[in-house]
Amino acid sequence: MPLIRTECFIPASPTAVWAVLADFDRYSEWNPLNVEARGEARLGARMFTRFRNLAGDPDKTVGQTVRIVACEPGRELAWAGNVPLLFKGRHGFLLTPEGQGTRVVQTEALSGLLPMLWSEARIERDFVPAYAEVDRALAARVAASV
Repeated sequence: MPLIRTECFIPASPTAVWAVLADFDRYSEWNPLNVEARGEARLGARMFTRFRNLAGDPDKTVGQTVRIVACEPGRELAWAGNVPLLFKGRHGFLLTPEGQGTRVVQTEALSGLLPMLWSEARIERDFVPAYAEVDRALAARVAASV
């Protein structure tokens, strides 16, 4: 099962990082991958998200309704969505206090027919840089909000 994984250190508390991650309505202001989101950060809730189509044309977006599958304020936020048979993904953020800040590990676990066709080299080339861009944008957004 392919896994996309990035991590970064943000010099702010997990609570400050969580406040940005859980504010879905403002993703369009800072998130370069999930360019739109609507919903509530609550376990089991549905969230609409519009994200860049990294698997096809990254200049286009795809809209999907996903379900919040992990929601521990200051600790973990994750959502999961699928297109039957073709694609299933779980996108998450794990927040761990570290020194005077927070270690953020962002992952996306993928399964289905489409991800099975992607080599590790393609994931490193086409996906990891976009997720690292989210890490940098999250850090900048948190810095601007504290």
